[in-house]
Amino acid sequence: MRQPYELFAGLRYTRAKRRNHFISFISLASMIGIAIGVTALITVLSVMNGFERELRGRILAMAAHATISGQASGMDDWVQAAGLARQNKEVAAAAPYIEGEGMVKVGGDLSGTMLRGVLPADESHVSDIASHMIAGSLDDLKPGAYRIILGRELAQALAVGIGDKVDLMIPQASVTPAGVIPRFRRFTVCGVFQVGMYEFDRGLVLVHMNDAAALLRMPGKVTGVRLKLHDLFAAPRVARELAQALPGIYYVSDWTRSHANFFRAVATEKTVMFIILSLIVGVAAFNIVSTLVMVVQDKQADIAILRTLGATPRSIMAIFMVQGSIIGFVGTLLGVAGGVLLALNVEKLVPILEALTGHQFLSPDVYYISDLPSELKWPDVIRISGLSLALGLLSTIYPAWRASRVQPAEALRYE
Repeated sequence: MRQPYELFAGLRYTRAKRRNHFISFISLASMIGIAIGVTALITVLSVMNGFERELRGRILAMAAHATISGQASGMDDWVQAAGLARQNKEVAAAAPYIEGEGMVKVGGDLSGTMLRGVLPADESHVSDIASHMIAGSLDDLKPGAYRIILGRELAQALAVGIGDKVDLMIPQASVTPAGVIPRFRRFTVCGVFQVGMYEFDRGLVLVHMNDAAALLRMPGKVTGVRLKLHDLFAAPRVARELAQALPGIYYVSDWTRSHANFFRAVATEKTVMFIILSLIVGVAAFNIVSTLVMVVQDKQADIAILRTLGATPRSIMAIFMVQGSIIGFVGTLLGVAGGVLLALNVEKLVPILEALTGHQFLSPDVYYISDLPSELKWPDVIRISGLSLALGLLSTIYPAWRASRVQPAEALRYE
């Protein structure tokens, strides 16, 4: 044998003697438990990654990767700010916008909303709103025509469609001979969009930037400039660079700040799910402890003979650590294979399960994401595999130490 005898003996001890199949059964149960835990961890984290990707994409379909804004009164030098921003190699496009709060009124129905004035030609370069239009077109917004685009949920709540009239009121008063009255303007609905986020579909309206400037009395000014980046994950760094490069007083923000609470909540949920599901792997791994304790008891005579032949306590300890590590390794390997296969095919398996059970897990009437997205990330697989192998190795230490303490004379006394 060229391999170390500790490894050879550990591999032989992985299978118990024929007279004690119960130990083999517990070893098999430990492997299966570890495999199930690892599979569950990889699959759940992949599904959560998929949900995060889908929600991030839907949020950034309307929200800019980064924004440059001025003081409360608005920016009048936005052309210069946009030009300086475009000089950054990470900036793909820039578009001005005007934003304010308003209320949309149709008959007796009234709904609060966020008003955003855009330039259609530039807006299509910084957001995906044009691809989410379910009626009309972004290009239908013309200066001076006072047309408006509503979200699908808001249009349904107000029961309006293309060509209908809506009154848009803003929280600014106008003094007239009849007294102080809210400022409002009648708009014609020219489009409806749906991005799959209730925040936007229910609470956002789009108008031409010139119409918004006239309504909000911001001639020649804008609220800020919206930026689209080549790499959205570089937004924090680009925001810092622009803040240092822009002259004057500007506020530069990015999507990780404007939606920090949401993405922090998703990260917290992923961490909690990782800890909870890791307990499954932990329970299965600590079954190895009971397995090895029984193996040590079963192999007392063998241990004594090895000791009398010159085996050191360290060698005895290595033998049983090899045996427990083999159980953890095989269970982890099976779990990784099952988890990767399940994570890569979960989007195909869920419709099959729905057809078999006759129940839809994510109803489109309730959830905006009616399918189950999945995104497998190999760093997650490596982290889960490392955790499983580490737990399996740690669970072997105490039984192996017990085996190394066996005294040959005591073990052979009744043999």
